[in-house]
Amino acid sequence: MGVRRFGRVNWLGLYTLSRREVMRFMSVWQQTIFAPLMTSALFLIVFALALGRNRGEVMGLPYLAFLGPGILMMTVIQNAFANTSSSIISAKMQGNIVDTLMPPLSAGEILAGYLIGAVMRALIVATAIAIGMALVIGQGIAHPVWALVFVILGALLMGGLGLLGGIVAQKFDHMAAITNFIVTPLSFLSGTFYSVQVLPQPFRVLAHWNPIFYLIDGARYGIAGVSDAPVLRGLLICGLTVAAVLFTAWRWLATGYRMKP
Repeated sequence: MGVRRFGRVNWLGLYTLSRREVMRFMSVWQQTIFAPLMTSALFLIVFALALGRNRGEVMGLPYLAFLGPGILMMTVIQNAFANTSSSIISAKMQGNIVDTLMPPLSAGEILAGYLIGAVMRALIVATAIAIGMALVIGQGIAHPVWALVFVILGALLMGGLGLLGGIVAQKFDHMAAITNFIVTPLSFLSGTFYSVQVLPQPFRVLAHWNPIFYLIDGARYGIAGVSDAPVLRGLLICGLTVAAVLFTAWRWLATGYRMKP
């Protein structure tokens, strides 16, 4: 008896995989949802106490209003990366990756299932932080559609990179190295805490080669209404980067590259 499909997609399999990924992080929400919210709150509190009254305006905004969208996007991308990377590397290390690879799911369906989990986690975290910013510092959302688009692009990009990292890594130490030496520096050095316009050359030019800069800049435009770079340029660069990363992830899943436990 064959697998029941509707059109070319195994919708039941896709739903099952994506539901597993959502339930995986929701079952430990204290670590996956509450902990990032606490970290974001601590960032805002520390910067408010240390610089809030003395920092002045940045790009015409009070410093905390400038900082808030960067903190939101930084938390989104870190959580999206952690969701897919931890799922893949844990399955490989425990030897149950076969439970994902053996069912009649195409590479595209597997990719979509993992990404749905990453996007859902990112949206939950982003929504909670946005509500917190509105309540604590009175920051609304200037362009809700742009904010949503860049949050989803950030989740897709980092969710895809998390898949690539989980596929390449052979043990948890490898994954920790990727997180500590690649993901964290790129997110911290991308205009989260400052405007890249204050950087000297050539660092200002180098910052514009970092796609995470455009994610944070796009989120800042969506929430606060200001940006360092043209928002359409950022949308184009982020879209092309997401397409390249997801194509690579799809290709690796299709060929089974480094997917043995």
